[in-house]
Amino acid sequence: MAKIAIDLQSGNAIQESDIIIGIDLGTTNSLVAYVKDGKAITVKDADGKNALVPSILHFKSDNSTLVGNAAKEKLITAPQNTIFSVKRLMGKSYKDVANYEDFFSYKIIDEDDDKLVKIRVQDRFYTPIELSSYILEELKSRIEKALGARVSKAVITVPAYFNDAQRQATRDAGKLAGLDVLRIVNEPTAASLAYGIGLDPEDSKTIAVYDLGGGTFDISILQIEDGIFEVLSTNGDTFLGGDDFDRVIVNYWLELYGIDTALSRNKEFAQMIRLAAEDAKKTLSQHDTYSTEINGNTFSITQSIFAELAKPLIDRTLKACTNALSDAKLKHEDIDNIIMVGGSTRMPLVKSAVATFFGKEVYDKVNPDEVVAMGAAIQADVLAGNQKDILLIDITPLSLGIETVGGLMDVIIPRNSKVPMKAGRQYTTSVDGQTNMKIAVYQGERDLVQHNRKLGEFTLKGIPPMPMNLPKIEIHFILNADGILTVRAKELRSGVTQQVEMKSAYGISEEEMALMLLDSIQNAKSDMEIRALLEAKNEANNVIRSAEKFLVQNAEILSDIEKATTQELTNELKKAVEGEDKDAINKAMDNLNEFTKPLAHRAMDFNIKKAIAGAKIDEM
Repeated sequence: MAKIAIDLQSGNAIQESDIIIGIDLGTTNSLVAYVKDGKAITVKDADGKNALVPSILHFKSDNSTLVGNAAKEKLITAPQNTIFSVKRLMGKSYKDVANYEDFFSYKIIDEDDDKLVKIRVQDRFYTPIELSSYILEELKSRIEKALGARVSKAVITVPAYFNDAQRQATRDAGKLAGLDVLRIVNEPTAASLAYGIGLDPEDSKTIAVYDLGGGTFDISILQIEDGIFEVLSTNGDTFLGGDDFDRVIVNYWLELYGIDTALSRNKEFAQMIRLAAEDAKKTLSQHDTYSTEINGNTFSITQSIFAELAKPLIDRTLKACTNALSDAKLKHEDIDNIIMVGGSTRMPLVKSAVATFFGKEVYDKVNPDEVVAMGAAIQADVLAGNQKDILLIDITPLSLGIETVGGLMDVIIPRNSKVPMKAGRQYTTSVDGQTNMKIAVYQGERDLVQHNRKLGEFTLKGIPPMPMNLPKIEIHFILNADGILTVRAKELRSGVTQQVEMKSAYGISEEEMALMLLDSIQNAKSDMEIRALLEAKNEANNVIRSAEKFLVQNAEILSDIEKATTQELTNELKKAVEGEDKDAINKAMDNLNEFTKPLAHRAMDFNIKKAIAGAKIDEM
């Protein structure tokens, strides 16, 4: 069934579908699916052959983007402007991914703090949320072409181990792509639904979902009882997947053929040999040998050698399975079904190892690349009310959050979260010696609190005076089944606590809620731009204060040129902050950080030596 909608930009009438779509936003590939005539189907490309959309973006010189296969071709010719594995960066700080920086061919900004990571492409700066939204837009476009109607509602899957920040980032990416994300579903839950497990309210099973994708591995143990999925344990490795199987082949070739370091670091050659290794891995699942030519040189490998190279990686996945069983307090024989997810599980080496480990055959009849998207579509069909036997748990209709610096809305409980619900997050002070913190609570979907509905506010008093960023203030939202929200704030170092109770949904009709949701999606792009600008300004002001403090405290160890350059770069950043160009601010900030990083390391070494020398003097 479809209804007529108006395109707000063109004013033309368009058809809008009632279908809620299911999306698997993957590290290597992404898919979109929907339920037709009671059956989940994935949407294929224009040729009707392939449902996979490579999760790859390429930025052309005019900053326009290519997504999917067209972008994949640019991995070799323009790797520095081609983004892959962005899911690894969702909700992460630079500190989280610093050890894997060499894995990426594009530049990840090192700000030496806990801020969410940014990616620099040419002179523009992007968040993983923005980059993911381009992939989601491509999936949305693909299904709209297939249906001949607009879609606006979606279920998106995430790994079971994703934290609140990563889940919220996924929601934000969906909103930026023009989608109302009704539910974030764990990937193992979706995979189970695709096999029909959990659809029957009488189902009572314990299952293991072994998910080996292109870039990540996770094992989840689920208990299904009365149609409710409970994740008993999850384990795995966010940097272990099909890419790593490719890498062992690459390393084997580099060593075997004595390829020098300079050539192996050449980005174009690195991508060519990586793609050849991926082809070898797939070929060796069905053939005994593989051989190819790169730059006139022959590269070959046998199935037995690949098995030997792959064993340590497979063993790592089995170790994670052991840990997951241990955490769930279960034995191998307690598992009823093992579901295989992810294209990398097609390798016979993997399938046989997992079957041997659990002592029973694995479930792999559904396409392992498509199983999660199909499950998401089934969950979407449930939300659409088409699966009458499944009980939907009550949810909170609008997001709940607090105001942060610059008038930004920081969501603590996202809309569509199951109730009752408890969620918390840590904050800190923004100025030195701050003893009070105002906590203003809002309800709504916009990025600026001025566009949302204020529920109330209170002040946490008695914070011990400390330098900014040192106090740790934990704010908890507790939402009960009646929609009563309790907000609790506690300064962890002193134990100072205060809480207030407020009604979250009081006075809002369904029509008003619908308008708030529509408003948030229509303004998502402009909201994101305003948020990015404000966050850049807040961050830049902190960097400016730190730089000026650094110059004063370390004057004795800095040369005149170092002082002058630091001051000049700081002044350039101040000038950028006065403007309205987010990318100019980030560029100036990146330049200052790049220059001062080695100076900061030298200052740290100097001060440590000075402190040690002082301690020795005191001891005499």
